[in-house]
Order: sequence, then structure tokens, then C-alpha cells
Amino acid sequence: MTATNETMHEQMAGDLVITRLLDAPRELVWKAWTEPAHMMRWWGPERFTSPACTIDLREGGKYLFCMRSPEGQDYWSTGVYKEIVPTERLVFTDSFADAEGNIVSASHYGMGDDFPKEMLVTVTLEDHEGKTKMTMQHAGLPAGAMSDMTQAGWNGSFDKLAEALTA
Repeated sequence: MTATNETMHEQMAGDLVITRLLDAPRELVWKAWTEPAHMMRWWGPERFTSPACTIDLREGGKYLFCMRSPEGQDYWSTGVYKEIVPTERLVFTDSFADAEGNIVSASHYGMGDDFPKEMLVTVTLEDHEGKTKMTMQHAGLPAGAMSDMTQAGWNGSFDKLAEALTA
């Protein structure tokens, strides 16, 4: 992989793994994941916005992210940071939530009940020929259409991330 927009996908049992080579220093990619002002520039798939984001970046700390669809529907997610290795590794739980950060089922947003209440996301960042190799693993996803939709959502978000890093 040499281009910024090249993507590699792997689908393992219940896990989605996406690797991107980003044309930005690792420290900036880290900030994009850990600072609300940066996160709000790219969180959510194409045509979605992120009107709210709170991050308590410490092990045991929580986050609450909002992405808004073009039709104006808000989708909230929350989780707890499990492992933080600055500029290298970020591990956190991922759950659907309401605007107050309470965990809700996927059916709250009209999605299937086969989504677990809590999944795990691991982001690793590595230097690679003057760029940053970012690998995201989203563990615990149900197979089928919801997994495909989640993959499309992450890829749309990562397209926006790549743009935000070079803006």
C-alpha cells in the first residue's frame, strides 16, 4: 500500500479489520482519535456530521460520540477506554447509546437485535515510510448485512479522516 486512500479489509469470525495508510504523522492521527475537535471533523460516514463529542482519555474513562445523518437523525455511541498507549494503541468498548450516554440496543436505532450490547475496537498506529499505517479491529460484530453496513460506515469515516488529515 502506498496511496493514502488504499484500504485493506479482512473479515474474521465476528471481527472487522480495516487497514489504511494515511498521509499524516502518527501524532496527528492519534489526535484525530483522541481530541474532540479533531474527531468531530471525520466521525461518521459520508454526508454525516458529528455535532457532539466528549472524550475522557484515560483508562476507565468514557467517550460519547454523536453522528447525524443527512436526514437529521442522531446516532449516539459510547464506550470505555481499556488501554491507551499514546500515539500507538487505543482499545475501547463500543456500544449504541442515547444522548445521555446510557447504553441502548441497536433496535433503538431501527437495527437488528443481533448486535451485541458491547463490542471492542482496537486501533493501532505505526510509522510506515513517512506515513501512518492505521489498523482498526472492530470485534464482536454480527455476520451479514449489519456487518457489511458497519464496514461501509467505517470506510466512509476513514475517507473523511484521510481528507481531514491533509486539510
